[in-house]
Amino acid sequence: MTVLESAAPPAAPAAAEVGASPPAPVREDEGPFPVRLAGTALTILAVVMLGFAAQFTVVGSLSHDRAQKVAYADFRAELARATAPVGSPPADSGTAVAILSIPAIGMREVVFEGTTGKVLTGGPGHRRDTVLPGQAGVSILMGRRAGYDGPFARVGELSRGDTVTVVTGQGEHTYQVLGVRRAGEPQPPAPAAGEGRLTLITGDGQAYVPVDVLRVDAKLTSPVQQTPPVAVATALLPASEQVMGIDLIALVPLVLWGELLLAAALAVSWLRRRLSPWHAWLIGLPVLTVTGLLVAGAATRLLPNLI
Repeated sequence: MTVLESAAPPAAPAAAEVGASPPAPVREDEGPFPVRLAGTALTILAVVMLGFAAQFTVVGSLSHDRAQKVAYADFRAELARATAPVGSPPADSGTAVAILSIPAIGMREVVFEGTTGKVLTGGPGHRRDTVLPGQAGVSILMGRRAGYDGPFARVGELSRGDTVTVVTGQGEHTYQVLGVRRAGEPQPPAPAAGEGRLTLITGDGQAYVPVDVLRVDAKLTSPVQQTPPVAVATALLPASEQVMGIDLIALVPLVLWGELLLAAALAVSWLRRRLSPWHAWLIGLPVLTVTGLLVAGAATRLLPNLI
């Protein structure tokens, strides 16, 4: 046998192997379904927590500033046209009704009608079962302690004699601070007939974790204006507009946005397995960010309105 004869040609592939496709590569990031499900759940939780923190800080501050700028421009135009609300007929919830200025703490805020958590994201709110500032009786303004730029964060620093100015459709009204009240401290006597008082209310304690309520009382020192009936009787004021009220209506958008966030997270997980982690996050990160902020925004309305 010669050398050429001993070198047999390579065997031809089997018939079954000729048309077979190569086996699909196994991705290292694929795992059991419970593991993938846990990863998706952690993704949703992380997005919601980040969105929640952003809503009370950076995003909330930007949202508050924008609402204030728009409301200030609109309210000034209404003052110039003499169409600003004066209490009769009652203003719609969320309508700008006043401009509150406190020079001692460097604060100037547009005040909106209503005190739900949603209204207070834009700035202080006027409680609808009280008269407007400048009128006879007690006018109550409520504002957040820390969230959404915390417009009332420093009202506890006010001292007796400090000046508070409020501009409404009836003109400019001046108040003089009587003092700061905390839980358990005596309430001042009701104002006499024909007198006016302003009470500012916010949370008391550490930022974002109030332990009680803080109040600042101020006496009206400018002339009392015509006083129409209040918009809502105290007995009929919804719980969401009372001190530390929670807006349960926010459960509806919370569920809807939550379902959208779940669908987005599952879609990102599917793209990660079909394409690559880089492609999945490039496509999914903007969607998850927006939906996470929407979920967090609805969730913040389920927290007490003075936080």
